[in-house]
Amino acid sequence: MNFYKRVLGAVALASVGIVPAAAQSGTNSPYSQYGLGLLNEQSSGFNRGMNGLGLGFREHNQVNYINPASYSALDSLTFIFDVGMSGQITNFEENGQKKNAKNADFEYAVAAFRAFKHVGVSFGIVPLTNVGYNYSITGYLNDNRNVAYVNTYAGSGGIHQVYVGAGWEFLKGLSVGANVSYLWGDIDRSVVNSYSDNYINTLSKYYSATVSSYKLDFGLQYSARINKKNTLTVGLAYGIGHKLNADPTCRVISTNTMTAVADTTSFTVNNGLEIPTSFGGGLAWNHNDKLKLGADFTYQQWGSLKYPVYKVVNDVQSYELTDGYYSDRYKVTFGGEYCNGAMSRNFFDRIRFRAGVSYATPYYKVNGKDGPGEISASIGLGIPIINAYNNRSMLNISGQWVRSAAKGLLTENTFRINIGITFNESWFMKWKFD
Repeated sequence: MNFYKRVLGAVALASVGIVPAAAQSGTNSPYSQYGLGLLNEQSSGFNRGMNGLGLGFREHNQVNYINPASYSALDSLTFIFDVGMSGQITNFEENGQKKNAKNADFEYAVAAFRAFKHVGVSFGIVPLTNVGYNYSITGYLNDNRNVAYVNTYAGSGGIHQVYVGAGWEFLKGLSVGANVSYLWGDIDRSVVNSYSDNYINTLSKYYSATVSSYKLDFGLQYSARINKKNTLTVGLAYGIGHKLNADPTCRVISTNTMTAVADTTSFTVNNGLEIPTSFGGGLAWNHNDKLKLGADFTYQQWGSLKYPVYKVVNDVQSYELTDGYYSDRYKVTFGGEYCNGAMSRNFFDRIRFRAGVSYATPYYKVNGKDGPGEISASIGLGIPIINAYNNRSMLNISGQWVRSAAKGLLTENTFRINIGITFNESWFMKWKFD
């Protein structure tokens, strides 16, 4: 009974994160106006110190949900609960002008435990995409500067993900796993223009979509012991692409500023949003449980998907699914972790030092051209939490730099601090008394 109470308590604690996750956005990026928004880091605290690396990592005391096959490595005596958040500063630069913006965001709340021998279970909540921006562009309709205009762009929302998964080591060294997720969220965007001349009608476009769907991800890991001190693990991941059961809408409102009469035209695209099929592969080398190095490669088939776009051709308005909006996305990551002695009595020997670098191509296009590529790097620490009751919990802290840039487009430099706490409790230990 105590076990079930504790599990229900952990679920309740994880659900606390749902409210801030659904109520706020972790970005001010204008690039979040494209596609489904900015793709969220699908990783927990220890991965983030290595810049999201982890397809080949098998951790007995951390939740590695980017590859569900890793759940089979979980310690049989503990229940793990991991929660994290981030704060960031982003510098935007375009045409010699610079501006800074700050954000704080809930990142994830996940839990895991060993259910049976060689079988681990995990569940939690993770943001999938973020949308958040508000900016204006001003100019003149002609060279004489007789009429000025203001175009205001705004957006908010995102897609959230709650999952449950399991991993099973069915042969020595060979594990499989799967995550089943529920996706939900609202995405709202608007483009509003106005003019200094009251004789010109204003035009406003409002886009909205509500997502309620699922997501299936599968993983595989094979670990081979090379010798007494070295182990090599290969990790594979596969995600199923499909429609998101969302009917995006577009409302176009033309307003006569002299009479205040508005004319509204509405469009709907049935089941117009989808996520791509994805593939991933990774290698991880473990030397004596001190030095762990790895590399990941992921590929998402966005380029084959369509996206609803508003068009005006020969004065005829339309809102329909369009090819060529997305691009296939590739991401490669290298990183690792060093710990001098995970079981040492010396506090400093138990600290984990992490680092990683990545490069990713864009998944959307801007005015028909590829969006910004992304270069990122991170460093992090895993600091053991030691007290009279527990010496297995850990504070994961990492700093990350992300640069998004493309020729002729806005350049973003983001400096992010991630903080996560992994609670590792001995819920399943049986005590013996003489």
